[in-house]
Amino acid sequence: MNEPPQKQLGKDDFSKIPNGAPGIETRLMLVWDGGVRAGRIDVHRFVELTSTNPARMFGLWPRRERLPLARTATWSCGSEKEVTLSAKSHHMRVDYNPYEGRKVRGAPAAVLSRGEVIVKDGVFTARADAGSS
Repeated sequence: MNEPPQKQLGKDDFSKIPNGAPGIETRLMLVWDGGVRAGRIDVHRFVELTSTNPARMFGLWPRRERLPLARTATWSCGSEKEVTLSAKSHHMRVDYNPYEGRKVRGAPAAVLSRGEVIVKDGVFTARADAGSS
């Protein structure tokens, strides 16, 4: 039986194995645009789904304690900036985007890590080792 060609890509180097559909870079924008902006969920539910629940699942803080501000990473939303999702402009290491051509509003204006701006208007501004300490 012949295996699909993508199975052979990772034979000697697992990092070359294709992984499902790409989306980590666009996930928050899609949930914001299709959820909050469309009126399907409120901003509190957005934060719960995208930040609070994952942090608790991965043990970043106990269930009944608030996350200390110094340990947070912030995705700054609420802008009306419109972007067109495309494989040509994303930073993921894949050559396609399942949302190619879709326009979304609410792209992040900035991303902070431990209080330091690491992405501003889509440009990575931090040191290469930012967040590693």
